[in-house]
Amino acid sequence: MEIWINPGCSKCRSALSILDAESADYKVRRYLEDPPSPDELRAVLARLGLEPWDITRTGEPVAAELGLDAWPRDPDARERWIAALSAHPILIQRPIITADDGRTVIGRTEEAVRGTLPGQDAVRGTLPG
Repeated sequence: MEIWINPGCSKCRSALSILDAESADYKVRRYLEDPPSPDELRAVLARLGLEPWDITRTGEPVAAELGLDAWPRDPDARERWIAALSAHPILIQRPIITADDGRTVIGRTEEAVRGTLPGQDAVRGTLPG
């Protein structure tokens, strides 16, 4: 299992606490220090069943600097969004957890995090909390 985190994020710390309490075997990726490539983002988006704008933190200052609110959200703009997320990883919603079997969630709730554990059903592509 791999979890993409920002250590300063309370949702990330909460997800790690849940995984630790369940004795889950996981690898931490501090994605601000080790940003995902466009190919990695495409793969994660495919597993999530989401588009790049769905996992973009539009409230971040860099989002305003880039003018993301005015960017189209359509297939023609998809690669532009992916490039922005790769270049500015602070824009990526977190934490993103990929289980060993490929199930991937945005772990903003306890239910979503637990859904990545063996024998559990993943809460695919949801962004609650």
